[in-house]
Amino acid sequence: MSKNVQRIEKLLIVICMIFIVLSSPALAVTAEENAEAIEGLQTTLTFLWLLIASGLVFFMHAGFSLVETGLTRSKNTANILMKNFMTVVLGILVYWAVGWGVMYGADAAGLIGTDQFFLAGADNATWNSWFFQMVFAATGATIVSGAMAERTNFKAYLVYCVLMVAVIYPIYGHWVWSGADTALLSGADSPIVKAIGVAHHDFAGSGVVHSIGGYSALAGVLLVGARIGKFRDGKAIPIPGHNLTIAFLGTLILALGWLGFNGGSTLNANDPYMNLVVVNTFLAGAVGAVTTMAITWMKTGKPDPSLTANGLLGGLVAVTAPCGSISNWGAIAIGIIAGIIIYAGVMFNENKLKLDDPVGAIAVHGYCGTWGLISVGLFSIGIGNGILADASYAAAVPGLFYGGGVSLLLIQLVAVLITIVWGFGLSFIIFKILDAVIGLRVSEEEEIMGLDICEHGIRAYPEYLMREE
Repeated sequence: MSKNVQRIEKLLIVICMIFIVLSSPALAVTAEENAEAIEGLQTTLTFLWLLIASGLVFFMHAGFSLVETGLTRSKNTANILMKNFMTVVLGILVYWAVGWGVMYGADAAGLIGTDQFFLAGADNATWNSWFFQMVFAATGATIVSGAMAERTNFKAYLVYCVLMVAVIYPIYGHWVWSGADTALLSGADSPIVKAIGVAHHDFAGSGVVHSIGGYSALAGVLLVGARIGKFRDGKAIPIPGHNLTIAFLGTLILALGWLGFNGGSTLNANDPYMNLVVVNTFLAGAVGAVTTMAITWMKTGKPDPSLTANGLLGGLVAVTAPCGSISNWGAIAIGIIAGIIIYAGVMFNENKLKLDDPVGAIAVHGYCGTWGLISVGLFSIGIGNGILADASYAAAVPGLFYGGGVSLLLIQLVAVLITIVWGFGLSFIIFKILDAVIGLRVSEEEEIMGLDICEHGIRAYPEYLMREE
């Protein structure tokens, strides 16, 4: 029996060898065909990577929901969850209908896109890019939601969310990321770029996403006013959040999402510098958290949990613009300064400006976003230099600390000014109109009762009462 098995095995081996010999000429490919196959595989990998990265950024909305919920009071939980949920839902629809076309449609004078509304004429590559850009677009409104939490009219917020995704975010995004020759801040034929001699660089959105969201939040907080009881005799009174556990869980989800946020912004799964982007991202976030923790420990004698969590987010926000243009040590320096900005910014907002920002969104996204843009002009290595010898997507020239002069720093400062004027200015006007037409703030009675009951008619944490039969 065993001899028969051995004979069969040998026969199969001979048959396989004959088949290989006979079929090998038909399987031979030319060098051109091989190159096409490799290119096709690289394209497929990029499509797949962008879908994965988009999923990670989409998941960040769960992180925003948890952070905002955990750092506010339980009586407003359902309202906060609804705001964040509807931000995503409306973001999908509005960016499909309007936002994408405004941001990436045919350029008009370097200011705005004019076609591709409702994704007209889209192909596979466009659909893939749209999804990645859509999850970014909704983030700006989410930033505003946290800063204005616990006292904002739900209807007014929904209208603002639509306008953020349809107008505020995509128009500024067009100036930076559209690729148009005349794009205001990045096009080679832009008067600003020509005058300064170098294009603005914002790798993944310290300005486009975070600064715009942060300064829009500043406008909203100024107009909606502080929560009842936040300030007494001019002094800020802490209003503790109801669940630090979910706030920390949300922070870690956001940090994980930055893998897609920054890593995906290479827009190429085959980019050899993607890993540098990822390492720089998490180095800056980690050292930002350590820095803020150390400051609160020295200032109060105890490390503050919520500020430490914001230190992590501040470092991540700051490195989002320069992450593909700097060394690891540059990321460490940027993260340290971001950690300082978090503490100083939160204290300045509360004690000097008398602003009530329950989640610290203005400091995290506005101030650290600004620092991120400036840091490009200081720490950029420059394409073709040092570790960026073969890079294709980084700041074009070295920053001030690498012998590049002031040109890159100057264009970054111009962008900082524009983000403040555009994000704050346009949002201030929109919120003013909403306040006059709809009403930006709920009544005092509704605020005291909690927005869960007065806006949605439910409690997120229902009370269970024993009833007599």
